[in-house]
Amino acid sequence: MGRFTPFSDPPAWVAEAVIYQIFPDRFRRSGRVQAQSHLALEPWGSAPTENGFQGGDLYGVVDGLDHLQEMGINCLYLTPIFSSAANHRYHAFDYFQVDPLLGGNAALDALIAAVHARGMRIVLDGVFNHCGRGFWAFHHLAENGSASPYRDWFHVHSWPVRPYPAEGEDCGYDAWWALPDLPKFNHANAAVREYLLAVARHWLERGIDGWRLDVPAEVPADFWLAFRQVVRDVNPDAWIVGEVWGDARAWLGGDYFDGVMNYRLGWSSLCWVAGTALRQTYRNKEYPLNPLNTAELIDIWATTAGWYRPAVNRAQMNLLDSHDVPRALHTLSGNTSALKLALLLLFLQPGAPCVYYGTEAGLAGGPSGKRATGPGPACREAFPWDEPWTANLSPWISELSNLRRGYAALRDGAKQWTAIGDDGLLGSFADLQVLINRSVETSLPIDQTKQVIWSSTGDTDAKDLTPQAACLQRLG
Repeated sequence: MGRFTPFSDPPAWVAEAVIYQIFPDRFRRSGRVQAQSHLALEPWGSAPTENGFQGGDLYGVVDGLDHLQEMGINCLYLTPIFSSAANHRYHAFDYFQVDPLLGGNAALDALIAAVHARGMRIVLDGVFNHCGRGFWAFHHLAENGSASPYRDWFHVHSWPVRPYPAEGEDCGYDAWWALPDLPKFNHANAAVREYLLAVARHWLERGIDGWRLDVPAEVPADFWLAFRQVVRDVNPDAWIVGEVWGDARAWLGGDYFDGVMNYRLGWSSLCWVAGTALRQTYRNKEYPLNPLNTAELIDIWATTAGWYRPAVNRAQMNLLDSHDVPRALHTLSGNTSALKLALLLLFLQPGAPCVYYGTEAGLAGGPSGKRATGPGPACREAFPWDEPWTANLSPWISELSNLRRGYAALRDGAKQWTAIGDDGLLGSFADLQVLINRSVETSLPIDQTKQVIWSSTGDTDAKDLTPQAACLQRLG
């Protein structure tokens, strides 16, 4: 596009956001959801499983807002909340109904009201590529076969469809990753498009502040053109962020999304701060866990930032981990000092840092095997509200939020990153510089001609930066 407009420019508020990602079933159980009465929920804190429900709900999120605000969080991102037979709810069967186990639509209304009363924002997860096999239109098709008026809502290639095929049997329709429980929508069908766009409009009108879009690259691009138009018509300040793990230039020119989930920044930061302690059992080409030296880290950051114009970099969702990868502390082999540095790197980038729920409590779930292509359910553990925490990083996250809020230059990102020896990283901002030492053994000298205005150790008079520490200095 030759000219950028409010339609194509990302909302400015994202640059000042500090996001907290919540997996609702595992964040907090309020005890106030009538639909949970007399149900066989798993005990809170049970080992996370693929199918079990532990009863976290949206009123529980309301109850946790004081805790989140104390850390400087001002935006929530919730993984899917619509009615579903899966604890992660990426298998929706009704997009206009919040899952009763989460408190239903009334609970979302209460959460939106509570969030907005605090000056915070809320972003929902939109799964518009596929649905669950319990979705009403697919159920109609499964019951009526080719006589169903909804037969063209999906990509059926043989009748009858088999939603529960035997091993080795074809389900008869296109599904996400060929999983029969996730039938793929036919976006060429006008009724499908109207339904999904109505979903987008409905929840924006209900008060949400944006959409995170699941696997958007698997949806025809022209659908997202229409989606963006609907979003901008309802709320020109709403954020549209796509789940694109790598090069997203095709999606961030101003026609489709405002930003993406910037996993490249996350995995590279973890691979650098970990040094030789990096755990590499999880293997994913889009989230490669391989040790990086400082020059390699800087090159990845420069390449990624160089793909996009500044307004887009300020609208990225920057994250270390999520429900789709091992927790950062798992990848860092339990080293909380390294995790603190990784979080610092996250908060020093343009865009919105996103903290995965439970990071502050030292949750460290991830695959237990020697080699895994998925994180397993372990990274979706219950928040330990009533149990001792492995570590308490809440004060650290609060400190980083205060730094980012107090120094505008940090929100704009560094003008230059420079390697200092094997383990040092120097970031030069407009009127500040930050020095980071990832070494677990060796100190780095601090430039005594520049005033230290903040140190991770609390010692602003030190002449050397101790291992796994950082300091901020004023230039001039």
